[in-house]
Amino acid sequence: METLRKGDKKLLNAWAFYDWANSAYPLVVSSAIFPIFYNALFDDDNPYLDVFGFHFKNSALISFVTALGFLVVAFISPFLSGIADYVGNKKAFMQFFCYLGAFSCIGLYWFSLENIYFGLLFYFLGLIGFWGSLVFYNSYLPDIAFEEQQDAISAKGYSMGYLGSVLLLIVNLAMVMKPTLFGISGTPGEAAMKAMRYSFITVGIWWLLFSQYTYLYLPKGNHKVKEKITKAVLFNGFNELKKVWALLQQNKILKGYLGSFFVYSMAVQTVMLIATYFGAQEIEWKTESDSTTGLIICILVIQLVAILGAFITSKSSAKYGNIPTLIVINSIWLLLCISAYFITQPGTFYFMAGIVGLVMGGIQSLSRSTYSKLLPETEDTASFFSFYDVAEKIGIVIGMVVYGLIDQITGSPRLAMVFLALFFAIGIVLLRKIPKKDSVL
Repeated sequence: METLRKGDKKLLNAWAFYDWANSAYPLVVSSAIFPIFYNALFDDDNPYLDVFGFHFKNSALISFVTALGFLVVAFISPFLSGIADYVGNKKAFMQFFCYLGAFSCIGLYWFSLENIYFGLLFYFLGLIGFWGSLVFYNSYLPDIAFEEQQDAISAKGYSMGYLGSVLLLIVNLAMVMKPTLFGISGTPGEAAMKAMRYSFITVGIWWLLFSQYTYLYLPKGNHKVKEKITKAVLFNGFNELKKVWALLQQNKILKGYLGSFFVYSMAVQTVMLIATYFGAQEIEWKTESDSTTGLIICILVIQLVAILGAFITSKSSAKYGNIPTLIVINSIWLLLCISAYFITQPGTFYFMAGIVGLVMGGIQSLSRSTYSKLLPETEDTASFFSFYDVAEKIGIVIGMVVYGLIDQITGSPRLAMVFLALFFAIGIVLLRKIPKKDSVL
């Protein structure tokens, strides 16, 4: 295969195509199909199981496993980023995590309560594989694209990921709703469960198959560097984080914003990860089939509306400023979390899904762009964004543990949702305390 030069259109498109390949995992597995499948394994009257020597509620258990996964990711990301900066064959590392995630998705086909330990292991490794591959994928951007090309090709990758994942989710939705069309036999309930198991396989194959186009053209890595992996290389990522922390002490505006982001992002990411589990357990669906179909449709609604939300947020921030817009969005999130305590009917849940989509797309895009605008004049933006990503993941760990503990202790996630509203309230207070910087905020 020919070696493509930096900035080559074919190389840029090959890099962006990895988003098409891997985005099926966070949408189909993390957000849509797996939470429904997992909840359906349990009787409504007894959502508990004994595992690891404890008596866990099902949704609390998966919250704790997810938190552990993100804790591992937050810890190994600096190691991986250090390796990515120095090793001449980072494509091999990217492929390792990609294949780990993809084969773990396929392994979810055998997820059952009888094999709960293996099932949770596949779930855990799938999460590690997805986020681990992203460390190397993102680090390729300055290697394959010139600075003036990076924004456009990054946005293209995001768009391709959205389109690809939604297309696969629609196919999986058809499999679950009309299993006989796909040759899936059994009673309606059995056929739906089989279809969901097959969906995990489709995600793994999709991820494996389409990533090959990316690997066909991506270079091995930074060929200028020939260093071996030493202790200094391994800890380079942590050293970069320490430098950023020291610089933050001198930048009150950026430090204040990161503090507020850490708190409210903790709640945002937690809500996004547990929304389907909440809907499966707490909404009064007429039948299990209605529950499955309704929840997947809600996920699709959120994905579609999120695009509109990002557009509206962009226009609002341009007119009113980033911080005021973030305060409004956090206020809506706060009201959503409180409202969730009272929601029981599917119709209201659909309405809430639409509102969640609006503020989900908005808060994610605006949070990252606000952080980017507040960065000091530096060429080392990668270290600042590494710090941002690690802070976000640690926030997810805290949020998922808090949610899981309240769900485990009370037996219901409703109080946990109300408690998450407190994080949004604190986030609003911290946003209001950020010193003014008119040109940006």
